[in-house]
Amino acid sequence: MKIIRTASSSSSSSSLFDGSYNIITEQSLYLALDPVNCGRVAELSSYQTLLTTTISGRVPSAWGRLTSLSIDGWDAMRWDGMAWDGCIFCLDLLLWGGEVVDVDVDVDVNVLVITLYKYPRAPARRAPPEPYYGRYIGDFTNFAHGIKGHIYAVDESTMFVKSFAYDGTGPDAFFWVGKTPRPSPDGYIIPYPEEYTGVDPPILQAHNKTDIILRLPMGKRIKDIRWLSVWCRRFTVDFGEVFIPPGLDIPKPRVLPEFKRLAHGLRSSNISVLDAKTFYIPNLHYDGAGPDAYFWVGNGSEPNIMGIKVPNEVGSLEPLRGYQGEDIEIQLPGSLTVYDIDWLAVWCVEYRHNFGHVYIPRDMDVPPALGQTKITTTTTPRPVYSNCREILPNKLQVKWELQGEYLQIELFGRITEDQYMAFGLSGANGRAQMSQSDVVVAFYDTNARVFRAEDYFISDLSQCDGQRGACPDERIGARNDVHVLSGDRKNGVTSIRYKRLLQTNEVIYDSAIPIDREVSVIAAIGPLNARKEANAHSHTASDHNQEDIRINFSDRNDHACKSSLYEVKDESGPRPWPTRKIEGVRKFRASIGPTGGKRGYTAITGVPSWGIAWYVNDLLIPEITVERGLNYEFIIEGGSDPAQPARYHPFYITDSPEGGLGQKMGLEARKQKAYAGVEYDEDGNAIPTSAGRYCEWEHQTIDRSAEIETFEEYVKTLVFKCEDGEPGYLNWTVPMNAPDQLYYQCFTHNNLGWKINVVDMGASGGSDGSRGLMVYVISTVFSLVATRLLLTGHVLA
Repeated sequence: MKIIRTASSSSSSSSLFDGSYNIITEQSLYLALDPVNCGRVAELSSYQTLLTTTISGRVPSAWGRLTSLSIDGWDAMRWDGMAWDGCIFCLDLLLWGGEVVDVDVDVDVNVLVITLYKYPRAPARRAPPEPYYGRYIGDFTNFAHGIKGHIYAVDESTMFVKSFAYDGTGPDAFFWVGKTPRPSPDGYIIPYPEEYTGVDPPILQAHNKTDIILRLPMGKRIKDIRWLSVWCRRFTVDFGEVFIPPGLDIPKPRVLPEFKRLAHGLRSSNISVLDAKTFYIPNLHYDGAGPDAYFWVGNGSEPNIMGIKVPNEVGSLEPLRGYQGEDIEIQLPGSLTVYDIDWLAVWCVEYRHNFGHVYIPRDMDVPPALGQTKITTTTTPRPVYSNCREILPNKLQVKWELQGEYLQIELFGRITEDQYMAFGLSGANGRAQMSQSDVVVAFYDTNARVFRAEDYFISDLSQCDGQRGACPDERIGARNDVHVLSGDRKNGVTSIRYKRLLQTNEVIYDSAIPIDREVSVIAAIGPLNARKEANAHSHTASDHNQEDIRINFSDRNDHACKSSLYEVKDESGPRPWPTRKIEGVRKFRASIGPTGGKRGYTAITGVPSWGIAWYVNDLLIPEITVERGLNYEFIIEGGSDPAQPARYHPFYITDSPEGGLGQKMGLEARKQKAYAGVEYDEDGNAIPTSAGRYCEWEHQTIDRSAEIETFEEYVKTLVFKCEDGEPGYLNWTVPMNAPDQLYYQCFTHNNLGWKINVVDMGASGGSDGSRGLMVYVISTVFSLVATRLLLTGHVLA
């Protein structure tokens, strides 16, 4: 085979260069002949496996530029360029078919002859066959409506349905999974499409050979289910099913070491291969000083000039900026996968310098790249803010910068991974008010491993029920107008940077941010619930600002932060109060009160509260012991007006440690059983029956639970107040077949109550014989007197 060049000289030199080279790359051939160094292969001299002989002689100075290319037997070879540049002559070829070859070079004045010989290939990677969709589960078995499709396990929480077919005529059909032996109502929906508007997932539409990605709900894994079905919820009919094979070996992300630290401050934490095309690089540091640096992949024992550029986290091939501890994801270009490369590096093309790299092992079995991995990070550089306010002392700082039509904000909070931090416009200008406020809730999503900032509207200080409460805008039919820019978590401090338009198009749930005057702001820290939403609660003095704080967001140099939150020492929490217990009592009064901060509800139950809880006989969520076959009376004072969701807490008894039956629908509602306080209408809807006037233990000043060692002293800081109206009543005879553990709960909200221990008759302490009768009489008289006093407006201390 011959490469013909244009000669600009009549030099009669013949066979100036002879040599053989073993190419270590499977993708390109790059030769640099350096006449100053006697024709040595200068650019590749560091690769000892490549150089086999030293070429002697000199390159004629009259060589011109390559104008034509002819390669016998290699018609698919592409010419990328050949030029004479000073004293370095370069030939850059991309080999067709990825063959590893020997190269013989023979040069005279008019002809450069290169002969290619096949060379034994390096050990092949264990790449999966193409196309690869993950681990095969099986095909749908069709029972109705033409269900077809091939199902694969992509990763531990994602399935891929290849060529899915369904006629779309089922009235209430969904993708449905569960862990019962066969498909049944005891399952749950996998929403498709995953992104939807409204409260409930849409019913499944018609499909004809559609490729579908199904992502299990947060926290669920394929190994936790036994089947996938197309299920009609209304008529409980299985249209089609496939069963998950036991012990299925599901592809998993692979954790690699960190970047090797060679130059420009490049370092990271351990890098993960999320799927066949995606790298997750946490805690990336790089000074940005390389003039022509890129993410770079290729083959060989070391990073080299024969690599391929990889776009950065926003898909750009611009030279890399600096990074300061950011978490990013990058994806390989085109059809390239991790099975095609030996290393990932940060490489300077201009100076051919390796700043650091990590090797790709040959034995990987990672998830296929089917689009299930979403890149959410951005390349916006971290700004230096001139404005900073510490809204919550030693807990939360806010920095901001006005950028045209956007306000860019960075929140710094000393929060745990199960907490959020919130900041926004107060619900009333001139005072700190949570209700009717427009805030951004920011947190680290431990399940998805991403930082989030979400637009919230707080209509009431209660949990979001899909219409009212502390609700993400998207959950109540609006839009999330907040864009996350970056996030970081170190030394106990979480920082999240985001931006929002000063004026959005949402007139109901978003407030315009003024820049011509001061505006009252609100900030808070609190727990996340199971949905990764702000768990609405009555805030203590330490977790939200009580005083009116005003900010003019157009200001410059409004820097009132005296020190960084990173310098604040973490303090251990207060000692919890012991659980209270009630035994041998047949009459109870249930009202509402504060949770007692870190000493109370959460310490007792181990789950987050939303700031209020049941007080039974003036005790914070006591454990109640009842006997089977006996009758008990509950006086209910948790509110009776459904129009005020924050003050409407019907009482009921259930087997659910979470409660909130009124929030549950369908299968979720059927998972818990109500033993008292609930009736069902003809359509099977649960109706609460035990609601009465609203009575609450309120703080006389602020919540002092953190500084008070005992509940007895704490309750002295509270005052008991009742609204006008009558209490509700619940009479309950404990069934003989009742389980040993039940719970008293709120019908409309989760996590307000606690345990009811159910024992056999006579097993309760102090309830046997005449002693039990005496206790019952005394408690009944006491309760009647207490009720009488309350009805006449007196306060029972």
